[in-house]
Amino acid sequence: MTPRELTPKGTPAVVAVRRDGVIFWCSPAATELLGLSARELRGRSIGEFLTRESGGEPGPDPGPDLRTPGVHTAYPRQGDSRAAEIAYRVVPVEGMGESLVLAARTAWAGSREETETLLEGPVAQREIDVAVADLAHTTSGPGSRRYQERRLRLARVHDASVRIGSSLEVTETAQELADLLVPDLGDLVTVDLAEAVVVGDEPPRMVGGGRPHMLRSAIASASEAWLGKILMPGAPYPVLPDSSQLREIQMGEVVTMDRASVVAALDDEELMEQLVPPFAHSVTVSPLIARDLILGTVSVWRDEPPDSFQEDERKLLTEITSRAALGIDNARRHNREQRAAVTLQERLLPSATTSSAAVSTVGIYRPAGKGAGIRGDWFDVITLPSLRVALVIGDVVGHGLSATATMGRLRTAIQTLADLELDPPELLAHVDELVQRLAAEGPGDQDPVGATCLYAIYDPLTRQCTLASAGQLPAVAMRPGGPTEFIDVLPGPPLGVGGVPFESRTLELEPGSVLVLFTNGLLEADHDSETGMRRLRARLATFNDQGRSLEAMGNSLLSDLGTTPTDDDVAFLLARTRAVPPDSVASWEYPAEPDSVALARRDIMDQLAAWGLEAQSMDTELVISELVTNAVRYGGGPVGVRLIRDGVLICEVTDSSNTQPRLLRANATDEGGRGLFIVAQCTTRWGSRYGLRGKTIWTEQPIT
Repeated sequence: MTPRELTPKGTPAVVAVRRDGVIFWCSPAATELLGLSARELRGRSIGEFLTRESGGEPGPDPGPDLRTPGVHTAYPRQGDSRAAEIAYRVVPVEGMGESLVLAARTAWAGSREETETLLEGPVAQREIDVAVADLAHTTSGPGSRRYQERRLRLARVHDASVRIGSSLEVTETAQELADLLVPDLGDLVTVDLAEAVVVGDEPPRMVGGGRPHMLRSAIASASEAWLGKILMPGAPYPVLPDSSQLREIQMGEVVTMDRASVVAALDDEELMEQLVPPFAHSVTVSPLIARDLILGTVSVWRDEPPDSFQEDERKLLTEITSRAALGIDNARRHNREQRAAVTLQERLLPSATTSSAAVSTVGIYRPAGKGAGIRGDWFDVITLPSLRVALVIGDVVGHGLSATATMGRLRTAIQTLADLELDPPELLAHVDELVQRLAAEGPGDQDPVGATCLYAIYDPLTRQCTLASAGQLPAVAMRPGGPTEFIDVLPGPPLGVGGVPFESRTLELEPGSVLVLFTNGLLEADHDSETGMRRLRARLATFNDQGRSLEAMGNSLLSDLGTTPTDDDVAFLLARTRAVPPDSVASWEYPAEPDSVALARRDIMDQLAAWGLEAQSMDTELVISELVTNAVRYGGGPVGVRLIRDGVLICEVTDSSNTQPRLLRANATDEGGRGLFIVAQCTTRWGSRYGLRGKTIWTEQPIT
């Protein structure tokens, strides 16, 4: 049995409408005739459902004629059958300024004449009397049905209000508030917030008229007919004239006004269209106050006079807006911390693009969204001596400012250790010890300290790359014209666990190969890392073209993630390898004998002449003489010498000793101790590194 079959065909439907045609009451028969509940009909124009023309789509006509006496014909907005013809009669309600619309389908009554008799006969009069009695029923009596309905409605709103503020997004919380209040407390609700609040700052204190520096943040309506031309979410608030009501709101008072008072306060037709709904008869404005700051306002519009807003409704609105203001303020403060953390994180990260003799790189970082807080992902490109480069990717445990601070400390530590030219496993072991100390130093209630990290060193002279991992996902190698594959490195535990050594892997990379280091945020779209890694490798394989720039690859990977905010940070580093030409490198080996110093000077001078670098001869001759002399005297053989020409001139001397060279300031009467001092004066920088056997002292000089 369909709903319409439950209604006796001899009972006309009745709806009560205001002068503008907006429905504010309806009988059970009316809900069945129009196919919507009373709650869905209330606040909507009768013209949304009925038209004077036969056909389906809304036409230019204003809907049923509500002014001319007699019985008229209308048709549903949907459907094109003459069988759906509806006869209706308009009956003004004396002393109330409203009208009753009685309606029945012509097909139900049997004929047009029988339908008119039904709408004008005793049955119709009985329905009119029932409707008038129900409309005249006051809400002051605790035992009345309308009073009980209102109490239930307010209780429902109160219970639902406890869920406001669960989101850490300002605009989401504002929309939750608007949705909660419609339709139980108002026909249309707007939430307007200070521009500063939306971006996470404290709002300015406003007094009087002028530009309020506010944004329409949320809107909810019982019907689209209520929207008209009013401001939509995201639109800035217009300049407001000064008024006593505006100042009361700015002082934190709840203000209720009728339409005439709003019109007088605004005194501008364009402002009326932007701020006042077309069917509104009254509005109650409640400020959103938290920590003595007025964050914005909530405006509750009704199609009823101001005195319809009862005291218990006013108290409930104040309670709800207070709770919502706390939620909005929490979201605002979270946004401010998030913004500060993102700014700090971005300041701590290196330049997004770098170029050196070893690699060209592009690094990309995108912070987490959806209120998750940044997670401390980072990348780094560290220039090492002898044209080598270190590539780093890491992910800190935790989120927010604490994760950012930990990331900054770890990045600084890795840069410092990288200057010591430790191999990747040894460097990660030192960082692991540091993280354990940081965890032990912190209070017991702080976020756990830990991180994952992958550290790689690439040498453009040997074209070899050595990698070690502390719980980090493997890097990808894209060989030009060859396969795209993950670099299989046995991962050690995350930093801070301790007790397990780190292992490394060394592989040779052709010039033009691309290394991809990434954090797990790049795989967030997939449910498990294995699926995500297979998808990533397949995607990178489509980029394996030397003609495609690193920037284009990075942008493509970002676009694959979409624009929806993610729960985790995303960081990845793309590095295209380069190689130093063989004719830019010369090397020799000498025995640990005094004559080797002169031989080394001669070979170096000849090589500089072959390269056209005679201008470097004097300083380079001094540097080689001092370093080879020290190697012969204190280090032991064989003594290796290497000269590298690139943007700078690099000299390297290797011996079999592990003794750390020290720069001393010799006294005037000392016969020795000036060798490294002379080296430091002739070069821009110098240092040493250790190998499996012995050490190498290197220097750099600018090429003039």
